[in-house]
Amino acid sequence: MSAVDWLLESDPSIRWQVMRDLTDAPQDAVAAERGKVAKEGWGARLLRLQGAEGTWAGAGLFPAFTSTNWTLMQLRDFGIEPDAPGVRRAIALVREHGRWEHAGQPFFEGEVEPCINGKVVALGAYFGEDVAPIVNRLLGEQMADGGWNCEQENGSIRGSFDSTIAVLEGLLEHERATGGTSEVRAARQRGEEYLLDRRLFRRLSTGEVVNPAYTKFSFPTYYFYDALRGLDYLRDAAVAPDERVAEAIGLVEEKRGEDGRWPLENTHPGKVHFEMDEGEGKPSRWNTLRAMRVLRWYRAYGDGRPRGDRLTGTARGDSE
Repeated sequence: MSAVDWLLESDPSIRWQVMRDLTDAPQDAVAAERGKVAKEGWGARLLRLQGAEGTWAGAGLFPAFTSTNWTLMQLRDFGIEPDAPGVRRAIALVREHGRWEHAGQPFFEGEVEPCINGKVVALGAYFGEDVAPIVNRLLGEQMADGGWNCEQENGSIRGSFDSTIAVLEGLLEHERATGGTSEVRAARQRGEEYLLDRRLFRRLSTGEVVNPAYTKFSFPTYYFYDALRGLDYLRDAAVAPDERVAEAIGLVEEKRGEDGRWPLENTHPGKVHFEMDEGEGKPSRWNTLRAMRVLRWYRAYGDGRPRGDRLTGTARGDSE
C-alpha cells in the first residue's frame, strides 16, 4: 500500500488535507471531506469532550495537554470548519467562560507571554475572534534578531525557536483572516528570516544544533519546535525555499522509512485526550502527511536531494 493510500484510510482530519495537499482532488470533494471533521472521528470526539461550563479540563492552559488551549490547537490542526454549528457553539462558550490562569484574563484577550499569545492569535483568527490588540502587542515585542522569546520579561534579549514559531503561525493566520497590514507582513517576514538564517535548527553564532530535539519530529507539537514544524510553516506561508532550508529538507528525507512513511518521534509527556498514532518509533500519519507535503513544496521550486552536515550541538533553547 502506498503512503498516500495509507493516509487516506485514516481520520477525516487527515484525509481532507491529503486530498488538498497531495492528490490535488477537486475543491468540492475536499470541502465535503473537511465537513466531516466536526461530525465524526477525532474532531467530533474533541468537541464532545468540552465541559458544560465551556472549557476543556476546566482550564485555559493546564493541565497539559487536555485544557482549552491545547484542545483548540488540535481542532485547528484538524482543519475543523470554524463556521460549523457545533464549532460556533463551542467557541461562544470559550469566549464567555474561558480564562487564563495567569490573571484570569478572558481567553481570547490573551495573557502576557508571546509564546502563548501567538497561539491565541492563531486560534482567535481561525475561529473568527478579534485578536487585533494581541497582534499589536506582539509587534512591539519582536526582538532585534527578528524572533520572539517568552523569557523577554525575565531579561532575554534574543529570540527562541519555540516562541518564534508560535508567533509566526499566529500572524499568518491573522493575515489570512483580515488581509493583514504592511506592519504585520514585515514582522512575519523578519521572523521567517530568523528561522532561515539559522537553517531552521542551528545556532547563528557557532552553527551548532540548538537543541537535539529540534531534529526529531513530534505531533502534536504543542509548544515545542522542531525542523518539520518550521518547514511546514514556510510551506503554508508560501515562502520560496532557498539553500538555507536544504539541510532541514535533507533531514526530512533521511527519516523516511522503506515503506515511504515517517515515524513518530519525541512524544511529549503529559495527559492527552486520546492517541492518534500507534506510538513513538511507529509510522505516524501526521508526520507522514506533513513531511510529504513539505517535500512536494520544496520540489515545486526545483528538484534536489541535499545532504546536511553531521548533526551535533547542545540542548540550549536560544538561537545564538
